[in-house]
Amino acid sequence: MLIDGGFGFDASNIGEQARRVEEDGYDGAWAAETGHDPLLTLAVAAGTTERLELGTGIVVAFGRSPMITATMANDVQLLSKGRLLLGLGSQIKPHIERRYSMPWSHPAARMKEYIQAMHAIWDCWQSGDKLDFKGDFYTFNLMTPFFNPGPNPYGKPKVFLAAVGHLMTEVAGEVADGLLVHGFTTEKYLREVTIPSIERGLAKAGKERASFQVSYPGFVVTGDTDEQVAAATKAVKAQIAFYGSTPAYRPVLEAHGWGDLQSELHPLSRQGEWGKMAELIDDDVLEAFAVVAPPEEVPVRVRERFGDVIDRFSFYAPYQLGSGRFTEIMASFRA
Repeated sequence: MLIDGGFGFDASNIGEQARRVEEDGYDGAWAAETGHDPLLTLAVAAGTTERLELGTGIVVAFGRSPMITATMANDVQLLSKGRLLLGLGSQIKPHIERRYSMPWSHPAARMKEYIQAMHAIWDCWQSGDKLDFKGDFYTFNLMTPFFNPGPNPYGKPKVFLAAVGHLMTEVAGEVADGLLVHGFTTEKYLREVTIPSIERGLAKAGKERASFQVSYPGFVVTGDTDEQVAAATKAVKAQIAFYGSTPAYRPVLEAHGWGDLQSELHPLSRQGEWGKMAELIDDDVLEAFAVVAPPEEVPVRVRERFGDVIDRFSFYAPYQLGSGRFTEIMASFRA
């Protein structure tokens, strides 16, 4: 199992952050698209690291043309000497239409075509063949030498797709190299919905499971003192409540018979009642979503729950544990 870390955007020390993650022994690091562009972040990180895989978790695909994403990803793949993991996500309709002013329709079908279009663009650059892609959502048939970067000596980047629902997950298995599991995922949902959906997608494409990676940012509640555990519990419950209020994630709760919880959380989120929302997350819900264990037991518990179904794991811990503590836990995965 590969263990991943992450780092944020800090214009003064992106490269230093990435170098420290590599020195700490992580296999990969992910940068998110929140207030900054993750591909730009990784372009800087590529210059200060040598072996660390660099992933976007995520690039909002529908907020930009496949040509733009293909171009930027190709550059980061070149700068990192083949270490880019291009993580894509659809976001949700209000953000695409109102924040990006871009079209939204049939997200799973559109995402499949988006990835296929990027591959057509990369294949054009790699082989010199004519660019001629025509789909229901995207058409690309113009690539003059002036705009063609030429073959990338490190090949095409691996593409990971973020998904929760079975349709988008099936698309990941069919046209991507890996799946970015949402943190708001339980072991039950992962085994009963996510993995079968991946397998259907792989079967459509005639691909083997060994060629595909499942990356899971799992909630972890841990600490060295009762105070730290209490703070971690409070923070993770709040994050679970936040995600649980989203209608698109209701199926995860319904898999456990907790669909009514989403109905309670959603109106509270519209009222900004974040504290009340967290109070609705009881210990049963917490333990379904999170590995709750002392630091020395975290690796064992993660492997027991997910070792046979995931390939990459990162800590989803929205709280502070103390300098270097998660690095120590990560190192114990190697033991």
